[in-house]
Amino acid sequence: MTSNLLAVCFDANAPLRLARFWAGVLGWEMAGAHDGIALLPSDDTGFRIRFVSTQEQKAGQNQMHFDLTSTSLEDQQQTVARSLGLGARHIDIGQRPEEGHVVLADPEGNEFCVIEPGNNFLADCGFIGALACDGSQDVGYFWSKALGWPMVWDQDQETAIRSPRGGPKITWGGPPLKPKTGRNRLHFDLAPPVDGDQQAEVDRLVSLGATRTDIGQGEVSWVVMADPDGNEFCVLTPR
Repeated sequence: MTSNLLAVCFDANAPLRLARFWAGVLGWEMAGAHDGIALLPSDDTGFRIRFVSTQEQKAGQNQMHFDLTSTSLEDQQQTVARSLGLGARHIDIGQRPEEGHVVLADPEGNEFCVIEPGNNFLADCGFIGALACDGSQDVGYFWSKALGWPMVWDQDQETAIRSPRGGPKITWGGPPLKPKTGRNRLHFDLAPPVDGDQQAEVDRLVSLGATRTDIGQGEVSWVVMADPDGNEFCVLTPR
């Protein structure tokens, strides 16, 4: 029995502002959450996006970012223009001029890419085509087992998984890994099945290579863990 990917969670200095930005970019509905703000998907993406408050400032490039897809050059230009109008900005992370994707940052500096049309790898993945991660081959194998998502790419240390129900892929680019600078700005929230058990799921994830970790969370109902690359994630109570 495996956990569900309930949400991708952003640590945000201004959660409401950041939620409004991403709601405008994605066209998702905003809703209250138990400790922040959530966006509810308007398509078959399969997970929510949550925004929780932090006082920590962003340091370094994020380990994970969204790849947004385009149906045409005009569609790509419209997504870029909409994002810029909502507060995004162009950034340079070393992309080459001949590459067709556009690299942007949201109002708090979180990177994301607007992918050019005709990208076969992200075909049929939806508007959020992928959660693109900096990570090892082993961490791709870990998350495939953790979520029960099959491997859809495994070549030259690059891996990708996708839910059997469809939606975005999660990809890992393989070494070299960027140095980790403090706690990740984005992380996964996992929820055991409604008839499952949190402790049993924590034990299963440990057996796959995860570890429990302390980020100063104190007494909370969720368990904070780290995957084999040291990326934090949370295991919630069954819901």
